[in-house]
Amino acid sequence: MRYRLPALMLFFLSTVPAFALGLTDITNKDAVAGLKQALTDGSAAAIEKLGVENGFFGNAKVKIPLPDSLQKVEGLLRAMGMKRQADELELTMNRAAESAVSEAKPLLVNAVKSMSIDDAKGILSGGNTAATDYFRRKTADPLAKKFLPIVKKATAKVGLAQKYNAIAGNGAQLGLIDTSQASIEQYVTQKTLDGLYVMIAEEEKALRQDPVGAASSIVQKVFGALK
Repeated sequence: MRYRLPALMLFFLSTVPAFALGLTDITNKDAVAGLKQALTDGSAAAIEKLGVENGFFGNAKVKIPLPDSLQKVEGLLRAMGMKRQADELELTMNRAAESAVSEAKPLLVNAVKSMSIDDAKGILSGGNTAATDYFRRKTADPLAKKFLPIVKKATAKVGLAQKYNAIAGNGAQLGLIDTSQASIEQYVTQKTLDGLYVMIAEEEKALRQDPVGAASSIVQKVFGALK
């Protein structure tokens, strides 16, 4: 054991410089801590913007439109005096998304906590949305399971949603409608996920562009060194 100690010391010392990103004055520990703080802050900010009234409905970047198949007949619906039903469905879909997205926080936090050093390397050396891509890989499936029952509850009382489901379900089986739009619930759940990752990506891009604006000093230190 006495003869192995220098070798072990050399090993640990060799891991101190951060990730071959030119951050020679920042340790791996600081780099990972800064990244985790940045992801926690960014995801929380995205949820805060979306999980309020008009978080989806009032934001053109993430507002959920009627499904493509319904959009094609939307003019006909309105001409037939069903404008109110079409408007009600669109508002309900967006309100469902606003309600569901708040459930994302625990899963996003867990994704940050479980991040490995290799994950961190990939994010710090990746593109402007590398962190967002990481979140999508780690959380899309479990978030969909969390969102779906909330969306179902919100749309259950909308008559046009039920009519759409009956028609779209058959259409999907015949290959006439994309399976992601086989029901209003599936459609809204996917659009909620898409909107969440769009907003997380915006937070990530802003941080990479202006790390000095970050609240945390460790985030400023790490992302400032990348510029």
